[in-house]
Amino acid sequence: MTAVNDLLLATNNSKKIQEIRQILGIGFAGRILCAADFPELPEPEETGTTFLENARLKADYYCSRTGLISLADDSGLVVDALGGRPGVYSARYAETEALRISKLISELDDVPPPLRTARFECALCVALPGGKYIEQTGTLEGRIAHFPKGSHGFGYDPVFLVGDTESTLAELPATEKNSISHRAVAMKKIQADLLNALIVG
Repeated sequence: MTAVNDLLLATNNSKKIQEIRQILGIGFAGRILCAADFPELPEPEETGTTFLENARLKADYYCSRTGLISLADDSGLVVDALGGRPGVYSARYAETEALRISKLISELDDVPPPLRTARFECALCVALPGGKYIEQTGTLEGRIAHFPKGSHGFGYDPVFLVGDTESTLAELPATEKNSISHRAVAMKKIQADLLNALIVG
């Protein structure tokens, strides 16, 4: 069976939408909508203290107001040497992506490579009409580089060295990134239940 019900993604990030669309694959034939398709709805304030709390808050907000199955993710960078920062504040760490990267590198200036361990964490929540949720998490381990490398991806990808390699996420082709990323890991875990929900409606 093919999943045909519409899915609302609780984001306006076009790169994130494209990434999730690729991960869902050919088993999904419905429309993918996003927050921008509902301009009358102001974006919800992310008041959670964890990625999962924020994901659930956003999914529930859009599902309850549109009646559509809504998928939200909250994700960010957790740096051990910074006590877990930027964490849930990853997107609000500074005003622009360039400034966020610059701030991160500056704060780690005196930290040697072995102690620059970090991970991307992602929490996904699908809110279903009727008050039920499907939730999963994913992580990608790595380290923080001393300077940005690569032109792909977004966010902190240019300074995130994947695993024990010297390649940043921004240096990987989209297909490779989408097979190993924290969001991909969480999406793979949630995919079957999500597609089933989109079939059943």
